Amino acid sequence: MIAKSTIQGCISPIYRRFPIRSLSCSARYRHENPLGLPKRENGGNGPEIPRMSRGLPVKKRIPNVERIVLVSSAKGGVGKSTVSVNTALALTKLGKTCGILDVDIFGPSIPKLLKLQGEPRLTSHGKLIPLTNYGLPSMSMGYLVAPENPVVWRGLMVMKALQQLLFEVEWPNLEYLVVDMPPGTGDTQLTISQQLKVDGAVIVSTPQDIALIDAVKGIAMFEKVNIPILGLVQNMSHFRVP
Repeated sequence: MIAKSTIQGCISPIYRRFPIRSLSCSARYRHENPLGLPKRENGGNGPEIPRMSRGLPVKKRIPNVERIVLVSSAKGGVGKSTVSVNTALALTKLGKTCGILDVDIFGPSIPKLLKLQGEPRLTSHGKLIPLTNYGLPSMSMGYLVAPENPVVWRGLMVMKALQQLLFEVEWPNLEYLVVDMPPGTGDTQLTISQQLKVDGAVIVSTPQDIALIDAVKGIAMFEKVNIPILGLVQNMSHFRVP
């Protein structure tokens, strides 16, 4: 018989935050279900997620979401999360129903900006229920781990967690979903551009030349994957470059 302490040692601190969920310490299960969502009655962990067959995956819409707008920059620290929240709030003031999705797995900022914390509740079907403040329903990796705990995952688990955030959240009916992207032009950006029907992207930059260089790279990336650029936001525009 395996000792209870041995079993507990297999479960990372992240999974201990989900005591009511069905968890496994097998490496295969962790890779397939990094957020610890409960298994469905049919044996699956959630809705079917687009997978590679021949050519590129089939792009999907997020259920209950009409339009998806990405807020992105290849450079970190330029204010993407701030622009994301303000864009979403501006849309709500215009009478639009809007939500915000934080897909920055390693450095989520939306919980702090929206003054939210705590684990999301689950629907009867095992989907995550968004947390709401200022009239904005939101979902973020920051709700699923303690603020002081870093997410130390390899790429496979990161991509599966991203897919769960994309397709296993029970959003209300939304006209717009603003997606706060991580910096860079890597796996997250490629996965979203290949699997989601995205309506456009907003590029955020600051006046520094080094930030503008990366902004140009971000624009080139979205052009390659045929996502329209809706605009460029120059954040911290009061800053005077020496």
